Amino acid sequence: MHCAIQKAEVLDGAHLMQILWQDGTESFYPAVWLRDNCQCPSCYLDSAKARKFLVESLDVNIGIKDLSFDRKRVLITWPSEHYSEFEADWLKKRCFSQQAREKFQRELFFPECQYWGSELQLPTLDFEDVLKNDEHAYKWLSSLKRVGIVRLTGASNKRGEVLKLGKRIGFLYLTFYGHTWQVQDKIDANNVAYTTGKLSFHTDYPALHHPPGVQLLHCIKQTVTGGDTEIVDGFNVCRKLKEKNPRAFQILSSTFVDFTDIGVDYCDFSVQSKHKIIELDDKGQVIRINFNNATRDTIFDVPVEKVQPFYAALKEFVDLMNCKESKVTFKMNPGDVITFDNWRLLHGRSSYEAGTEISRHLEGAYADWDVVMSRLRILRRSVQNRN
Repeated sequence: MHCAIQKAEVLDGAHLMQILWQDGTESFYPAVWLRDNCQCPSCYLDSAKARKFLVESLDVNIGIKDLSFDRKRVLITWPSEHYSEFEADWLKKRCFSQQAREKFQRELFFPECQYWGSELQLPTLDFEDVLKNDEHAYKWLSSLKRVGIVRLTGASNKRGEVLKLGKRIGFLYLTFYGHTWQVQDKIDANNVAYTTGKLSFHTDYPALHHPPGVQLLHCIKQTVTGGDTEIVDGFNVCRKLKEKNPRAFQILSSTFVDFTDIGVDYCDFSVQSKHKIIELDDKGQVIRINFNNATRDTIFDVPVEKVQPFYAALKEFVDLMNCKESKVTFKMNPGDVITFDNWRLLHGRSSYEAGTEISRHLEGAYADWDVVMSRLRILRRSVQNRN
């Protein structure tokens, strides 16, 4: 960033520091925040990038006793004679202005979102390139965050490829179906995905209170007829629903729905959760879709008069998903891996015919968004340093 300090002074009875920067901007820093974030070895463990200083030791009314500066740093003496030093770049990045805070949040969380409908051209990269090259891996994960889906081509037609992607990002998300799982026709299936029937648009695993954030699906074998994959941008459908039927949007974003999953796989399980189908943040922005009609429980914990309006809202939402303008249909080929945002996209499958042997086989796995975002930040730093 290479910021230069023009002037630093104490204001508000020593409770506030003002910095005038050489680019003409100014920043204000509360004394209590500066003391809390002292970077000296007594207050900060640099090897762990973690604060050692305790809130129990903090005087919330603290003032600055003495202040000096040069172009590159600020030096503060506190009433206890403790001494703090802050680099100019470090302070500038943490400026409390709304513009600076928004910029830093964008850097941390990659909030850019590209909405899409049936016009989407699937972002596509080579599987081996992603495994071996940081620039390709960065493009993979940044596109996954922005668009919600990326197709990787050129994987083998054997099991184990999603495990390689798990290692590339860090590690996979273990669920009751195992570290990886096989999507194929099974006798006495413990999941509707393990049949040949049509799967309507859904997100995976809303029966968990923390559903997996990213899904990886590797095509090992594909049937000739049927078995097509369908995807829809749930965030874009939410935008349309809110515009077309605000009341339906309000119902789905405020009503808790019960989900359940009971069976045996990796181990025996009896899972229950409650989710709003459209989950919003504190600013009213959609942050997650929680919907799987197969695991939506028969138990519905709402007053009787709210049942029919809920179904009307849900039907409106599902009908919008199924509009030809909303969805994308394609067929996975052996060696394809689709990686997608399970909090944003809903996916489905057309039915296919059962044969005497397995005609369609996908291997799947999940990853947590925290793990994916961690790798994305590290890859960005790696790519930027090279450039």
